[in-house]
Amino acid sequence: MKSEAKHFFAPQAWVAGAWAYDVLLGVAADGSWSQIQPNATEQQRAAATRLNGPVLPGVVNAHSHAFQRAIVGLTERRSTGAALADDFWSWRDRMYAAANCITPEQLETIASQLYAELLAGGYTQVCEFHYLHNAIAGSPYAKAAEMSLALVRAAQRTGMGLTLLPTLYMRAGFADSGLRHDQRRFASTPDSIVRIIEEVQRHAAGDARINVGVAIHSLRAVSPAALKELTAYAHSAALPVHIHIAEQTQEVDDCLVHTGQRPIEWLLNHADVDRRWNLVHATHTTPDELWGVQARGASIVICPATEANLGDGVFDLPGYAKVHGTWSIGSDSHVTRRWSEELRLLEYGQRLTQRKRNRAAELMGQTSSAAALFDAALGGGHAASGQALGGIAMGQRADFCVLDAQSPALLGVPADHVLDALVFSSPDARFDAVYVAGQAAQLHSDAHFAPTMHALWGG
Repeated sequence: MKSEAKHFFAPQAWVAGAWAYDVLLGVAADGSWSQIQPNATEQQRAAATRLNGPVLPGVVNAHSHAFQRAIVGLTERRSTGAALADDFWSWRDRMYAAANCITPEQLETIASQLYAELLAGGYTQVCEFHYLHNAIAGSPYAKAAEMSLALVRAAQRTGMGLTLLPTLYMRAGFADSGLRHDQRRFASTPDSIVRIIEEVQRHAAGDARINVGVAIHSLRAVSPAALKELTAYAHSAALPVHIHIAEQTQEVDDCLVHTGQRPIEWLLNHADVDRRWNLVHATHTTPDELWGVQARGASIVICPATEANLGDGVFDLPGYAKVHGTWSIGSDSHVTRRWSEELRLLEYGQRLTQRKRNRAAELMGQTSSAAALFDAALGGGHAASGQALGGIAMGQRADFCVLDAQSPALLGVPADHVLDALVFSSPDARFDAVYVAGQAAQLHSDAHFAPTMHALWGG
C-alpha cells in the first residue's frame, strides 16, 4: 500500500470522546495520524483538503462471517412441517446449505459486495471469523488458504482493513469425535490453521491494512488439547484470539453436562485468557463470569442485530458495565451492515428489558447514550483487530468517515447532537466518504453480486 503525507480540514471531528471544531488533521506516509489540531486558523488549514461534513473515526467490525451475506433475507420464513419451532439450530441448517455450495470465486464476489457495504456503514476494519476452508466435496484445496485469500482479495479490492481469523473446527459437539457431513468444509487442525496464517501473511506482506489472528469456533467444536495448542501459538506470535461462547442456552447446558462447568467458567479455568482474547456473544453469563473476563483483560464482542435475528437473547450490558468491561461490536451474519444500527439495537434491547431510557449513558456515567456506546465500541477495536485503531488520536491508524450533513436525519440538528441523531434517528445518515489509513475506500462494489446470487439460488 503506497501512501504519502497529507492534510485534511474537518469542520467538526470526534476527538477524545467529544466534538472538536475546525480541526486540522495530518496523516503520515505510513497511514497514521500525525497531527490533530482543533481551532485551526484559516491560514493553517489553507492547503488542506476540506472534508464536507462531520468526521468520525472508523469502527472495527469485530465479528464477520462474510459468506452469510449470501443468505440475508432468505431465512426469514418459518419452516413448514418442522417438528420444532424455528430457532438458532434450524437457522444453522439453512446456513450450512449455503456454506456447502460457495466457490472461492463466489466468496470473493460476496465479500467484495459486503465489504463495500460495511465501509458505507462506517466500518473500516473487519475481523473475519473464517471457517470455510475446504473444497465443496470436503477435500483440502491445493493451497490451504484458497478460501482465505478470496477474502483478502475482496478487502484489497474495496480498501477495507481486514483481520483474518482462520478458525479451528474439529468436531460437531462435545460428545463427538468428528464433524457432521454438512460440516466437512470446516475441517481443520492447529497445523492447518497455522499454514493458512503463514500463507496469508506471505500474500499480504507490505499491506498494513491486512493482518491475522486465530479463532476457536467454540468449546464444543475443539478438544481442550487442540485449543491449548493453537492458542499457545497465537500467544507466541502475539496474535488476537477469538471464540464463539455462551451464545445459546443449549450450548451452556451441553457444556455443563460434559464438563461440569459453564462455557465461560470453563474457559477462564482452563485457558490462558488475557487481553488478546475476544469472547464473541457471551449472551448468557453470570456476574462472576463477567468479572472474570474483565479481570483477565479480555474483551467481549457483541452482535446485537444477529443476536436479535437468531433469538439468542439480550447481552447483560448493566452487569458488564458494572465491572468496567471492554467490548466491541460485530455484524456477524450481516442482517444489518451499519454500526449505528448495531448500537441502536444494543441500547433498545436494554430499554425493552429494563423499561427505562438512556441506559448506556447511565451505566457508563455519561449524558449521551450514543457517545457512551460509540466510545465503548471504539475502545474494544484494538483488542479485536490487533491494529492501532483507537479513534482520532496520535499514532493511531488514520481511519475516518465523513458524514453527509444533508442527510435527512441530520437536517437542523445542532452540531453537538449529530452523533445522537446518527445513532437514534432514521432513515440512517449517509457517509459521503470513508478513509482507511488515510486512503479513500470504495463504498460501492464493482463485483458481480446479483449474477452470483442468481447462480447460487436461481432467483
